Amino acid sequence: MNKFSFSVFFTSTILWICLLFFTTKSFASEIIVCPSCNCTSIQSGINLAKMGDAVLVKKGTYNEHTITINKSITISAEVNTVVDLQKKGEGFIITADHVTLKGFIIKNSMVSNMNDYAGILVSNASFVEVTNNFLQNTFFGIRYAASKNGLIANNKIIGENIIQSQTGNGIQLWQCSNISIKNNLIKKHRDGIYFEFANYCHINNNTSEENFRYGLHFMNSNHDSYSRNIFRNNGTGAAVMYSHYISMLYNTFENNWGDASYALLLKDISTGIVRGNRFIKNTSGILLDGSNYLKISSNLFQNNGWAMKIYANCVNDTFANNNFILNTFDVSTNGTMYSSIFKNNYWDKYEGYDLNKDKVGDVPYLPVSLYSIIIEQMPQALMLLRSFAVNILDKTEKMIPSLIPDQLKDESPAMQKNNI
Repeated sequence: MNKFSFSVFFTSTILWICLLFFTTKSFASEIIVCPSCNCTSIQSGINLAKMGDAVLVKKGTYNEHTITINKSITISAEVNTVVDLQKKGEGFIITADHVTLKGFIIKNSMVSNMNDYAGILVSNASFVEVTNNFLQNTFFGIRYAASKNGLIANNKIIGENIIQSQTGNGIQLWQCSNISIKNNLIKKHRDGIYFEFANYCHINNNTSEENFRYGLHFMNSNHDSYSRNIFRNNGTGAAVMYSHYISMLYNTFENNWGDASYALLLKDISTGIVRGNRFIKNTSGILLDGSNYLKISSNLFQNNGWAMKIYANCVNDTFANNNFILNTFDVSTNGTMYSSIFKNNYWDKYEGYDLNKDKVGDVPYLPVSLYSIIIEQMPQALMLLRSFAVNILDKTEKMIPSLIPDQLKDESPAMQKNNI
């Protein structure tokens, strides 16, 4: 093919693509669904639509369930458009790429011990956006399975069951990648947000509260991040398990209380960042169990029972520039040998001095008290908290250290609060 022929071929191809694009756009139409229209059900409106069309659902209550979207369309609802599933099944099932679903009130899905019925299910689909919906009393709220490149934004997902076995997860991702979850409110579900085999996903600016088990739960998910979220009044704020390369940035964990409750549970994870978070009024701020090569820096731990519990199976973690204020126990542990590093943290219990005025303490600080070690071995000893005997015990240990792990110490404690 000579240059002239190639040029003609290339130009013709571009013209055909443009013609196809504009022809497709010109034939795109809007399907109207309303109780008094010819099209009275949401499913019938979807069935009438062609690829690229828009379906607009007018205000009203639609008693439908298992509404299937199997073509690339945009479906939106007017304000106060209700889809009542009547406990007969799940809501929208999306199996096509490039679908947008927005503006619906979806309520009353079926509850089952065998099937994960959801208000919205996205299955084996890409580029699906679920935005501005209100899911009320659904078993699972929004569930993505084997999908990628999606968006879940500005939704309210609120359960009503008071029994954990009668509710699923608010947002669940299974075998997904590149999903963005942002600006959602999730309440009163089993787990607020649950990831399993979900990679390269981002969770930003959500509020997850009053959930039975976890505000956020990761399992076997890598290269994910969550930032600027609020985890409040959950069984546990967030749990990251068996995952790697996780970034946890500028989140707030508060009022996560219970006998076995933690603001943040890190179980068998590695190579992660925990920076700029606020841990306020939790039973325990962070529990680290088998977690390695983590950088935990510039966090605030305030008014917690335990700021951090670090198990002896953690190695090569770094704790720097954190503030520990008004915690009952700053650090607790169940072992004696450590390879982690503490540096430049502010401890309100530090009683050292700074003779050269460089704002760094001249003597190291050991954040683990003997009493906290005793509690790890004998939880019943907690009843002695605030007693005179405990004060004597800790003072004696500082004078004649013997049981406190001396590897776990801050060699350069900050004399004033870090700016975080």
